[in-house]
Amino acid sequence: MLDPLISLAFSMQSNKGAYALLLGSGVSRSSRIPTGWEIVLELIRKVAALSEEQCEPDPAAWYAAKFGEQPDYGKLLDMVAKTPSERQQLLRAYFEPSADEQGQGVKMPTKAHRAIAKLTFAGYVRVIITTNFDRLMERALEDEGIAPVVLSAPDYIEGAVPLAHMKCCVVKVHGDYLDTRIRNTPTELAEYDERMNAFLAQVFDEFGLVTCGWSAEWDTALRANIERAPSRRYSMFWASRGEPGQAAKDLIARRGGLTLPINDADSFFDDLQTKIESIEEFSRPHPLSKDIAIASAKRFLSDTQHRIRLADLIENLGRELSTQLRAGPFADVSTSPSRESITQKVRTYESMATTLAAVALTCGRWGDASVAKILGRALDRVYAARQNSGLSLWLNYQNYPATLVAYAALLGASLGDNLLAMSKLFEGKVRQHNTDVPLSIALPPACFLEDGRWGQLLEGMDRRYVPVSDWMQKTLWNALGDEFISEEEFHMHFDWVEIIVALACHQSRGPNSYGDWFPPGSYGHRPASREKVSALISSSLDEFGAKSDYVLAGLFGKTADECRASLTTLNAFTNKLGWGW
Repeated sequence: MLDPLISLAFSMQSNKGAYALLLGSGVSRSSRIPTGWEIVLELIRKVAALSEEQCEPDPAAWYAAKFGEQPDYGKLLDMVAKTPSERQQLLRAYFEPSADEQGQGVKMPTKAHRAIAKLTFAGYVRVIITTNFDRLMERALEDEGIAPVVLSAPDYIEGAVPLAHMKCCVVKVHGDYLDTRIRNTPTELAEYDERMNAFLAQVFDEFGLVTCGWSAEWDTALRANIERAPSRRYSMFWASRGEPGQAAKDLIARRGGLTLPINDADSFFDDLQTKIESIEEFSRPHPLSKDIAIASAKRFLSDTQHRIRLADLIENLGRELSTQLRAGPFADVSTSPSRESITQKVRTYESMATTLAAVALTCGRWGDASVAKILGRALDRVYAARQNSGLSLWLNYQNYPATLVAYAALLGASLGDNLLAMSKLFEGKVRQHNTDVPLSIALPPACFLEDGRWGQLLEGMDRRYVPVSDWMQKTLWNALGDEFISEEEFHMHFDWVEIIVALACHQSRGPNSYGDWFPPGSYGHRPASREKVSALISSSLDEFGAKSDYVLAGLFGKTADECRASLTTLNAFTNKLGWGW
């Protein structure tokens, strides 16, 4: 399956604000702030010293034997510091840095807190639940210019605005270090006030959950709240150093969660924030917007004096796309795939390639053979960005962006009756599996996906005969549909593209031991559209013979008779599929 960290990054980026964080003491560990229990034990040692008794090696047991009850944070504070001012001064030494400690970065927000604050500022996180008493999270948020709503006791919940209207909410389920009502003992952790239970129930029902630094072993009430949550709208991700304990395993299994092995909270949240930012950056439209790029291409195409500027436009778009394909999480071709990860990656490929595809359609419609060669160089650059080793599914899906751009160019050729010029796209070869293959063999989804079921892993495509072709058809319609009179007309032009590619692929491959084979496409389940395209090609061959653009292009025959024979063979192959809907 996909690396859970990458899966989490994609989920948080595409579902902005849908994930709550649950943070335990492990998130503050690198700041050297003691845990609540560690402070309780230290207070017991102070009480023992005041009583001139020895409490080691088990301060908690000494306290229980001496006072007949389990240690209580509030009572301990009363024993060692009588006034509120004295108590606050005592606690500040544990939680607030001295001047020297500030210089050393001690008791200051950690890299984890800083990364979470940045994610919150960007809108990816709205709710932070913490078992920590410290205020490091609040400080990190304030440094980002965020004033969080802090709920550290049940009565604060009553006066708070509804959760839906909170930009950022920090829920301190065990309290705040300056409030003597904080929870520490097993008895205190066993039950929450009903107001807190109701608030947590809403969070765990409506949000996904990312847990870090929390063991789930001692916090009975918090654990019970998660167990009661009925919803599975979003996933649970459990970041853990080493193997999670049994209580955590039970929660993960109950929620259908994923475990994320981490080295520490700092590196985990820092890496998560970096990956989300990378995905967001790659998902943004190109700085040169699609509409501006199309207008520029049309202007450059209208005058041959601008041919250098047109080449720069296309090559820069191709260069940027290839750079994005090599960077960040998109270069990962080793982790196991899932429906969610495949769908998200394909959608991201599309967002990255949209501007170049729009320019390709314009050039395909109005450009000459020299423009086709410029587009061909851009495609070569995109193909060259592919990784050479990894899981076959990911390696093969890397062909998708180039196919999307090439299909857009051929759609333009179909609109502009410009096949002869754009046939130059097919003259080059691309490197696949350490072999140079003609573009006509590299382009069709039925060729670059070794297993047709891989395409059915795309969301909503599980019952499709040609899932990637159908998916790509919808994508190009949504991106470029304004160029066509109707969706029906678009379907016919798309089928023309896939039929031309299929014929060219068959010409390059030739018959094999199984007979004639053509890469199937959406045309296979649209017989009426396929018949119109066949009639269009046949009409050109009948009217112009050797001067037909289909013959001059030489993609599937060097004479009119050879082209007719190839078309007849394709139609016979397609009829055998029996896909008519």
